[in-house]
Amino acid sequence: MEPWMNDELVRSIPKEKLELLSRLHQGSAGKTQREMLSQMVPLIKEARDKGLTFTPAEVSAAIAAIKKHGNAEDNSRIDAILRKTGVRP
Repeated sequence: MEPWMNDELVRSIPKEKLELLSRLHQGSAGKTQREMLSQMVPLIKEARDKGLTFTPAEVSAAIAAIKKHGNAEDNSRIDAILRKTGVRP
């Protein structure tokens, strides 16, 4: 289990959701945005099939926890993606 998954910021998020986010986070390392998108599509479908949805608060908490435990390079990449998508943590 990744350290961010045990952070107090995400304690209220169900484990199944955290595991899905962890798979997305682990699989995105070193990938271009296009490669990340191709990885995200099956995960989004899986989440939909399982009836998993994320509230804005859950998304914000997960992003904050990942950044808190991440390195500068990963955090910079996350910030760039968020700017492009218009998502605000």
